[in-house]
Amino acid sequence: MQETFNELISYLKNPVLEKDTNTNTGYRFKKFFHLFVISIITGAVLTPLFFLIEHLGWVNMNDHAMEELMNSMPKIAIFLLAVIAAPLIEELIFRAPITLFDDKKTFKISFYVFAIIFGLVHLTNFKITTNVLLLAPILVAPQIILGGYLGFIRVKFGLVWSILLHACYNAFFMLITFASDLT
Repeated sequence: MQETFNELISYLKNPVLEKDTNTNTGYRFKKFFHLFVISIITGAVLTPLFFLIEHLGWVNMNDHAMEELMNSMPKIAIFLLAVIAAPLIEELIFRAPITLFDDKKTFKISFYVFAIIFGLVHLTNFKITTNVLLLAPILVAPQIILGGYLGFIRVKFGLVWSILLHACYNAFFMLITFASDLT
């Protein structure tokens, strides 16, 4: 896992359009699992920031699109939307095009731009207020970072892998959300 983490960090510092030549399925699933765990840990590490922001009264985290969905749609519909539709659509929009930029400099810029825009799109989940706009880099940091992780696996293994990682990431957090609703 440490090796995958180091490779990921190195890649995010200097993204290049270069596929992983190891096509062994076991190797790819191992890397995938490592990236999944790294993604979950990243999300968990950033979570206290959201509690602090809410505790300070800067942003009402209950005033979020997901809260509205949870109150207005059946859980199975929300799950399918978050785990199938969103990853498929978002990966086609934000990860599929990055391999079109084959010049080293334009690829690096496009890699970062797509990750940032991916994050910023998730700002629409919040009711837009002055505080939300001011805190935008923090509020969408998990999505921006995840965008980098998804870009990494997309370039290394292909688009299907980024869709799968995105779906698993969303599924994990949806299941946590559903489980917390039971208590």
